[in-house]
Amino acid sequence: MAAAPARCGGGGLSLCLASAGVVKALSIAAFTLAWTHSIEKTAWQENWLVTPAGLSLQQARIKGTGAGMEPPPEAKLIGGWFQWSPPPLPRAKVVLGNSGAAGEWHLCHAGRCQTLSEIFEHPIGANVTTMSVCRDP
Repeated sequence: MAAAPARCGGGGLSLCLASAGVVKALSIAAFTLAWTHSIEKTAWQENWLVTPAGLSLQQARIKGTGAGMEPPPEAKLIGGWFQWSPPPLPRAKVVLGNSGAAGEWHLCHAGRCQTLSEIFEHPIGANVTTMSVCRDP
């Protein structure tokens, strides 16, 4: 049986991050997830929306190409980034692994970026982080 969505107070939708038994709720409707590819050491960014149907990927950008980083044929090179908009299929959850080989995931909102360790206020290490939608009563 699926677990009930996390509740985070405030009347609406928020982003929930869960790692090592700790859940953090962020009152945001849109964010950018940024990281460095562990093998190619190339920057990657994704713009996400928090929607009633789930998390929806709106745009992806990659600073280069390489192993496991081939942009799709519809990608356009803009300002040094290959950019594209995949079909916005809502996802109930997004799981972020952490190999430790390329630094941490960064979550950016309103011009400010933080590592997951900064958001959780302790080192995440190799723990998996799960992103999902918090639904408020």
